[in-house]
Amino acid sequence: MGIILETQNIYGGYTKEPVIKGVSLKIAEGDFLGILGPNGGGKSTLLRLMSRALMPSKGNTELLGKDIFKMNAKAVAKKIAFIPQITLINFSFTVYEIVLMGRIPHLSRTAPETKKDFSIVEEALRLTDTLHLKNRKIDTLSAGECQRVIMAKAFAQEPALLFLDEPTSHLDIGHQIQMLDLLVDLNCKNNLTVVVVLHDLNLASEYCKKIILVSSGEIFKEGSPEEVLTYQNIESLYKTVVVVNKNPVTDKPHVLLISRGKQCRKN
Repeated sequence: MGIILETQNIYGGYTKEPVIKGVSLKIAEGDFLGILGPNGGGKSTLLRLMSRALMPSKGNTELLGKDIFKMNAKAVAKKIAFIPQITLINFSFTVYEIVLMGRIPHLSRTAPETKKDFSIVEEALRLTDTLHLKNRKIDTLSAGECQRVIMAKAFAQEPALLFLDEPTSHLDIGHQIQMLDLLVDLNCKNNLTVVVVLHDLNLASEYCKKIILVSSGEIFKEGSPEEVLTYQNIESLYKTVVVVNKNPVTDKPHVLLISRGKQCRKN
């Protein structure tokens, strides 16, 4: 498989002092890459730099061999969808209208939506378990429902590469598994390339083919879950004591947290 996106020695952030410092990374078509690391380490910033949401101060990013910052926005949007950690929608659109916006990169300025566009939107709503919400106003939804709607909008965009910044943070455990299972299905069946920022080490272990640990704006470790999620790496990066066993069902690394506090016992 070819390389869909490559960063070359990128630096960037929000002030003169870079958050990301010299990261070079290759993402192959069909990858399912998890980005993990402590708070403030640069995970979200790296995602924004890779997706063209943020301009690097140094280095460059190539999408299918082309400089992503020299491509027009519509061409990039046909290939990449980005789901941010927090989505603010200031107008009271319906869920259906929001998801239909995912078709904008595929439409000309004057052409109306077609039956194909409506069919793709319906399927995106069904996949994300939001079809029953399609006539609801987006500002009446819970945070978890809104997150699934934004996911549906991204699916309606039909990207080749999907960036997600902590997509499970507002979801209950059932919808977390449902959403990640869906991403794996699309990754396997449609060759959708997925790059996702996660905090849950065990979810990353179960679902990601590759993992990078990011700390202080640099890549601390890169490889398979078995190579990356060792107790030595985790303790060094997160400054906490853990035990890493194997999940008895999947054989994937499973991280157990060890409390250093004393529990209050009542007689």
